[in-house]
Amino acid sequence: MNVLFTICGRAGSKGLKGKSIKHFLEIPIVYYSISAIVLYKNNYPEDRYYFVLNTDSAELIRIVNLQSEIEFFTIVRDETLSDDNVPKVSVIKDCLLKSEDHFNLDFDMVIDLDITSPLRSISDIKKAVEKKKLRNDIDVVYSVTDARRHPYFNMVTEKDNFSVKVIPSMYTARQQLPEMFDMNGSIYVYSPNALKSKPSNVFFNDNCASVHVLDTGVLDIDSEQDYELMQVIAPYFFKNHSGYKDIYALAEKISIYSYNVSDTL
Repeated sequence: MNVLFTICGRAGSKGLKGKSIKHFLEIPIVYYSISAIVLYKNNYPEDRYYFVLNTDSAELIRIVNLQSEIEFFTIVRDETLSDDNVPKVSVIKDCLLKSEDHFNLDFDMVIDLDITSPLRSISDIKKAVEKKKLRNDIDVVYSVTDARRHPYFNMVTEKDNFSVKVIPSMYTARQQLPEMFDMNGSIYVYSPNALKSKPSNVFFNDNCASVHVLDTGVLDIDSEQDYELMQVIAPYFFKNHSGYKDIYALAEKISIYSYNVSDTL
């Protein structure tokens, strides 16, 4: 099976400026995703893996190129895909099409690991991959956690100058509610055919599946508050959760080696 791993980062983030090139616990945040890829391919060598970086950030390219664990095919993102309103699925599709041309082959699966979700495990990725392998009718498998808020119970919106429930209901206790989950933005396993044929703006409206992962408090880093809070939370998980610990250890090793080498150049 030909598997394409994608790492995508935009220079013009509004929620947290420069989030793709930030250091997280003194390690470039992108190295956590790279570490996850390295450990995954080492643990599951039966497939053939290819790697692409898609970005409009020269600094992110520089940081990724400092490490020597993986050689990435780098796509300098077109301006038409760098706008705030462009769905990330459009960028993943761009990765797929250009990688097919670059590597001269067809892919069976595309796995995207979000740069700003450093807390994930190899077993999380494997669960998503296995679910996708079992279901040809699924367009994408993504990671979720238990929902902290519920649209039937304690999520509200503004309407006619009042705050109202997102979905009006008669429920009086959480135990009565239908099960709900939050997409945590960490792992996406795509069907290449769906990426090519399904409109990006409605991609997640149907034919999707999910895998449950550990709730780490912050789903993905998208604001200064997320960034500060996650750095308080993450050391606990890196110390006490073996799946996260392995990725942290490799990310730290990559960071130390990469920056020591760059200092001698």
